[in-house]
Amino acid sequence: MSSPLVIDFEHGISAIDAQFHRPKRAAIHLLVEKGVAALIDTGTASSIPGVIDVLKRKNLVVEDVAYVILTHIHLDHAGGASECMRLFPNAKLVVHPRGASHMANPSRLVAGAIGVYGEAEFKRVYGEISPIDAERIIEAHDESRIDLNGRPLLFLDTPGHARHHNCIYDEVSRSFFTGDTFGVSYREFDVDGMEFVFPTTSPVQFDPDAAHASIDRIMSYKPDYAYLTHYSRIGHLINHAESMHDLINAHVEIALQAKDIETDRQAFISEGLYKLLTNRLMEQGCRMAKQEIDDLLRSDIRLNALGLIYWLDHPIERFKSL
Repeated sequence: MSSPLVIDFEHGISAIDAQFHRPKRAAIHLLVEKGVAALIDTGTASSIPGVIDVLKRKNLVVEDVAYVILTHIHLDHAGGASECMRLFPNAKLVVHPRGASHMANPSRLVAGAIGVYGEAEFKRVYGEISPIDAERIIEAHDESRIDLNGRPLLFLDTPGHARHHNCIYDEVSRSFFTGDTFGVSYREFDVDGMEFVFPTTSPVQFDPDAAHASIDRIMSYKPDYAYLTHYSRIGHLINHAESMHDLINAHVEIALQAKDIETDRQAFISEGLYKLLTNRLMEQGCRMAKQEIDDLLRSDIRLNALGLIYWLDHPIERFKSL
C-alpha cells in the first residue's frame, strides 16, 4: 500500500507525510513489528489525523502504538507529541534526556519557537502544545535500547544540529532514523536515483565539530539506509557522509566571512548558502527551474542563516549546559 500520504518500505517501515507546510517536507516514520507500532517523530498536531488514517488502513488501532519516539524536540519533529499521547493510551514517549523536561513542561520550548517564528505564525502552524505526564516519558540515554515487540532499537546521542538529539539504529533494517543529524534531502532533488543532502544549521545549538563527530558515529555502524525526517529514506550513505562533512565546512566558512559585517549578515549568509547549494545541485545534474529550487530551499536557507548567525554570536561554551 502506497499513496501520496504514505510510502511503505521493507521491514515494516513506512513514511507518513506530516503535511508540514507542503507535501514531502517532513516525514513521520512508522515501524510495525508483529502488530505493535512505534512512531519516530510526530510532525505537528495537525499531522496526527493522517497518522490515524494510516493506522486504520494497516488494520492497527490506537492501542497498538507502544512508543512515540522523538529524535529531538524541535516542533516540526515534536509538535504533535502531546496529541499523540492523548490519543494513544498505551504509548510511552521516548526522548533525549535534555528534552524530557521540555515535553513535561513545554513553556520554554514554546517561547523559543515563538522567538524564531513569531507568535502569529507559531499559533497558525503548531497550535496548542500541552504538557505530557512525566510518568509516561522515557529518557533515552546514549546507547540505551528499547524493545519493540522483540525488535531492538538503539539510541545514540548525536549532537550537532541540537544538543537534545538522538539517532535511532534499527538492527532489523540496518538503518538509522536520523532526524536532522544527517541533514535534509528532498525527493524532488533526486537525479537518476541519487539524492541531494545538505546540512540543517537552524537555531540555536548548531555545533560543527559535534555535527562531524555524529556523522562519523552513524557511519561507524555501516548502515544500509538513513531515514531522514526531511524527507525519508536515502541510500548512498558513504557518498552523502563525505558531502555532509564538506557542506558543513562550507556553511561555517560562509558564516565566518560574515563575522565582521555590521549590517544584514542574514542577507549575506543567505546569498552565500543559496549559491553554494544551487551550484552543488547543478553539479549533480539537477535541471529544475530556478523558481522551483527557490521554493524548496527558501525556508531552510533562512533558518540555516539564522542558526549560523547565532553560532557566530554565541561561542559553543555558552550553551553546553542547555
